[in-house]
Amino acid sequence: MPIDLSPVEKAKFVCAKRATQFVESGMKVGLGTGSTASWLVKCLGEMVREEGLKIKGVPTSTRTAELAREVGIEVITLDEAKWLDVTIDGADEFDPNLNLIKGGGGAHLQEKIVATASDQMIVITDASKSVETLGAFPLPIEVIPFGWQTTKNIVEEALVGMDVMGRDVTLRMNGDQPFISDEGNHILDLHLKRIGNARQISMVLNQIPGVVENGLFLDICDAVVIGYGDGRVEVRDINNGSVEEEKYDFLDNDNLFTNIAD
Repeated sequence: MPIDLSPVEKAKFVCAKRATQFVESGMKVGLGTGSTASWLVKCLGEMVREEGLKIKGVPTSTRTAELAREVGIEVITLDEAKWLDVTIDGADEFDPNLNLIKGGGGAHLQEKIVATASDQMIVITDASKSVETLGAFPLPIEVIPFGWQTTKNIVEEALVGMDVMGRDVTLRMNGDQPFISDEGNHILDLHLKRIGNARQISMVLNQIPGVVENGLFLDICDAVVIGYGDGRVEVRDINNGSVEEEKYDFLDNDNLFTNIAD
């Protein structure tokens, strides 16, 4: 693995590398979407090719599916898998209770379906995504294209009664056209700044006709693996309350990352 990476990319790599320890041969694995999750897919692909790891991957987006096939991971659908051993994915924010905001890449609908169909969900991220209260990152909601402006108006009205600091709602764009999700839907980004009651707002949003799903992942994540630019990795497990730390060494002489914590 090349070492000429920025500290942010090194952090993403080491947390992805550590998360591979949650994967064993014979598992059905949910594969997340995003820049950190792509490192995981590459690491698992290397294990498939070089170590004989045998897994079946259920991707959460078309771009993850393409990458998984490219690196040699067998790809199946969730309907074929029925249930997964583990899902490993990134997050845009996580709080001390490991509640998440996801959807910066517009794939949170498939990501939530896959994560809730798993025995475990592991989040891989860097320390910048840690917050005391969710909401600084815009909360995405996926909405059907039909009547989306009416849906947006209803969402804005619903936010008036919510414990949030901001209420701006914007349509996510891809250039000069609306962003289109893998399911053919639009994304509205809610600029809330702070979410005082995540459960309440999640329930209210999902009751609005036209809203398919929101990007709040509550009581779904089991552990978060946090990478740092100096090679440290912290693993927080919400179920047993443990916090573990390891260190990966960046060896300039052989252009490899080596785990030195064992």
